Amino acid sequence: MANRDLAIGVIFLTQTVVGILGNVSLLCHYIILYFTQSRLRCTDLILKHLIVANFLALFCKGVPQTMAAFGWKNFLSDFGCKLCFFLHRVGRGVSIGSICVLSVFQVITISHRNSRWAELKVKAPNYIVPSISLFWILQVLVNVIFPIFVTGKLSNKNMTNHKDFLYCSSVVHDKTSDSLYAALLSVPDVFCLGLMLWASSTMVFVLYRHKQRVQHLRRANISRRSSPESRATKTILLLMSTFAFFYAVACIFQVPLSVLNNPDWLLVNLTAIMAVCFPTVSPFLLMHGDSSVSRPCFAWIRNIKSPNLMRNR
Repeated sequence: MANRDLAIGVIFLTQTVVGILGNVSLLCHYIILYFTQSRLRCTDLILKHLIVANFLALFCKGVPQTMAAFGWKNFLSDFGCKLCFFLHRVGRGVSIGSICVLSVFQVITISHRNSRWAELKVKAPNYIVPSISLFWILQVLVNVIFPIFVTGKLSNKNMTNHKDFLYCSSVVHDKTSDSLYAALLSVPDVFCLGLMLWASSTMVFVLYRHKQRVQHLRRANISRRSSPESRATKTILLLMSTFAFFYAVACIFQVPLSVLNNPDWLLVNLTAIMAVCFPTVSPFLLMHGDSSVSRPCFAWIRNIKSPNLMRNR
């Protein structure tokens, strides 16, 4: 095994293991909340779908890339390749949709009572499940054609008409067909990114106005601790900006990967690394921004110790 393959394999392995552990920890937190709290936050449901999308990306992209980097390149059948690429595309699309719904919902939540969004504050929670379900259905329908162009390496007899992705291959078509199909796939992404851009600018404006209003309270020695709404908004803004960064970098690498018939080994691996970055980082961003997520174990310890203390008394 070459040193470059070993280095890439270690990177993929680290990404995959850290990402899976982070998402499992976050999922366990929500399972604990489900059994211990009678009422959950509306955003928790959106984040659960984001976790599922992260798992699809990590298991369908991170795991195969790790195995391919360590030399196992013929471990997937033709059906396995089609399924992995399809589930990864669906997970990626649902990830964008989840963050889009989360950002729009937060804009409605923090809006002023006298604003035009005031009427939607009560109705907004009822639209979360239909919105997330719509993104799942839309991504399945849009990407259902994607597996047709993907084949397993074991089934490729004529490698001149295939583009190598280390453990799978894709059929090479004319530039016009590829461009039209790429445009079709990018329509939902562009729509979601536009909503996210609008939501982020609106949240920044609302936070700025809120800061201006409470300045006189801070001068009066009022606690400087920000409100839960402000902390949640800042966490969502951090999540959106991180996603936008990794998405933009991945798109930069994806353009030459789509155009070239024989992409370079380094280009294929860098594109895959960028695709797995956000599913790896996002659970830790959520844990950092929400104290109830970052310290779920302490709550359990307190619950366990409390009965013992009562007995001792």
